[in-house]
Amino acid sequence: MVSILIVAHTPVADAMLGFAEHTYGLLPEGVAAIDIPPHEDLKISFERVLQAAQKIISDDGILVLTDVMGATPANVASRLTAPDVLTCNVAVLAGLNLPMLMRAISYRQEGLETVVQKTIQGGQNGILRLGTQAVSMSSN
Repeated sequence: MVSILIVAHTPVADAMLGFAEHTYGLLPEGVAAIDIPPHEDLKISFERVLQAAQKIISDDGILVLTDVMGATPANVASRLTAPDVLTCNVAVLAGLNLPMLMRAISYRQEGLETVVQKTIQGGQNGILRLGTQAVSMSSN
């Protein structure tokens, strides 16, 4: 089963983990989260992320979900994909939202590449405009 590691700005990762626990009644096995606080040394952040990944390592791979592309959590998480860092395949997706996380957890048994595609679809399909009237931003 694919493991899932959430790496995001404090307190987003832990909040997402709490959401998963709330939704499924208990924390799914092989799902972990690391919050990256502001101003933390990048080496320390990477060591914490690496340790978390090593605790949930899976022959089926690890899907890392991070919040903002180009920000520190995503940059640190991306280092897990370098050769010889982990002994399994790692995929990193940025743009974390709750529908993405739910989809990732729901399809974990399908293999890493399928989980990646389903997670992306879940994230994109989870963005919806609500209401029937367009809101005007002009100030007449």
